[in-house]
Amino acid sequence: MKAVEQHGGFSSTACLTYGTGVPLLLLDLDNTLLDRAGAFVVWATDFLNEIGASLDELDWILDVDADGLTNRWDVAEALKDRYRLRTPSIDLVESLHDGMVENVRLDPLVACALRIAADAGWIPVVVSNGATRQQEAKIRHTGLDRYLADWVISEEAGVSKPNPRIFAIAAERARMRLNGAWMVGDSPEADIGGASALGLPSVWLHRGRRWTESRFAPTRTADGPIAALAEVFDEASGGQWPVNGRGYRGPERRPVASPYRRQVGGLR
Repeated sequence: MKAVEQHGGFSSTACLTYGTGVPLLLLDLDNTLLDRAGAFVVWATDFLNEIGASLDELDWILDVDADGLTNRWDVAEALKDRYRLRTPSIDLVESLHDGMVENVRLDPLVACALRIAADAGWIPVVVSNGATRQQEAKIRHTGLDRYLADWVISEEAGVSKPNPRIFAIAAERARMRLNGAWMVGDSPEADIGGASALGLPSVWLHRGRRWTESRFAPTRTADGPIAALAEVFDEASGGQWPVNGRGYRGPERRPVASPYRRQVGGLR
């Protein structure tokens, strides 16, 4: 028995019997599918120009933001204190929200890779920590929703990565089992740790960082989302990944010295 699932512009046919022929692709949002860091730099630069502060302050703002891990209200209060602003905190929080949504972009090549994954039978579902309003706004504003089967955001789910429950919710929404699923993300603890706790293979977007966690490790590493999806195709299909609807085997890779479990290139 089959059911057609449709979310935004994405449609897929999934077996209600949870057949293994339809693999689940769990994807982080910020700094994985979307360049959240780049969008924040644009916002912070505009903010400094608006208040007449030196752009040398950019590094300080980036430290306060901590790659989005700092609560938005705490960021707002820190900005008010440092620059002696009379702006209400809620206005700064709204500026942060609106700026991130307006400045974030979906790389057309990432969209293309997601389409290839969907054409190959993968079911892409975003699993993201954060506020529902902002994360959904980014998904819809960039047009990413057209390439996803669904998404799960921690605020509305009531549980955050790396808790295994949020991954289970993602599988439930796709009407699939977690068996055979892959996780792709940039957070060692939230993404790779969460996958490891469930025994799922994973790809870590290193973003120029070294892997330092000793309790678990990613199955593969990649320098960006396109390379990460190539790694999934490569591993899950025995070295063959879909190109124009057909399996394609890339050239053999030579071992390289690397601080990661494996160093990879882009989608070939």
